[in-house]
Amino acid sequence: MIKLSTTVKIDPLPVKISLSDTIMVVGSCFADSVGQRLAQSGFNVCINPFGTLYNPVSIANSLARLSHPRPFSEEECVEMGAGAGLICSWWHHTSFARSSCKEFLEVANASLQRASEFWKESKKVIVTLGTAMVWRRVSDGEIVSNCLKRPSREFSHEILIVGNVAAILKNVITSYPDKEFIFTVSPIRHLGEGAHSNSISKATLLLALDSALQGTGACYYPSYEILLDELRDYRYYTEDLVHPSKTAVDIIYERFLDAVTVEEERKKIERNEKEFRFLSHREMH
Repeated sequence: MIKLSTTVKIDPLPVKISLSDTIMVVGSCFADSVGQRLAQSGFNVCINPFGTLYNPVSIANSLARLSHPRPFSEEECVEMGAGAGLICSWWHHTSFARSSCKEFLEVANASLQRASEFWKESKKVIVTLGTAMVWRRVSDGEIVSNCLKRPSREFSHEILIVGNVAAILKNVITSYPDKEFIFTVSPIRHLGEGAHSNSISKATLLLALDSALQGTGACYYPSYEILLDELRDYRYYTEDLVHPSKTAVDIIYERFLDAVTVEEERKKIERNEKEFRFLSHREMH
């Protein structure tokens, strides 16, 4: 029989998730998509409590802050650029931005408190890495989670080296021995600096993960490989030709469930998904 795609073989992962688990999901916008699907399937998840995060440094810093939840203060409030008239912080995605420091801190600290309590109970963590490219503040050299539309002259732009990323990820795994980690690399391409730069960035993440996971109980799920190798067709992308379509996310998610869930729970998961679709249905009259 003629094959029309290259199948990515996925063995069952050593880390399993259950409907009874508390699961922290952090990382790129692909983490948002998978986290939302998990919630729709009945899993108890907390998704990106600082908003979408892309680089491994910001992800590691955010997990550390969840572990030691120091409240955000006025000193960490930053006025966004481009005339936005909003306040955010270097830690957060701009979805957290508000019109005043008071409003921003209320939202940011409420999310921090809820997520920190959830983090303490979490035994499973799903991390989606988006890019090895980072932005540093020129003023102090700190890597930021978001540039907040501030002028480009305030930042330097660089790619992390494999060894540094591997050390960061290894430290994440060993710092929280009570938790089991599943890592993946987002299949979403970052083409702002060109296709070659994106390829180097993704390769850096893949090489770093391959090194960091050695000798640990953490594992890797090949989201990146499924979309680029198995679903190698633009019908699996949205109109921007960068983000995976709903069909692609569904396929990657179903394959993920096959790899990380036990057979005894699959029927319950399917029932939860059907119930969610039913409750989401809009009546015409």
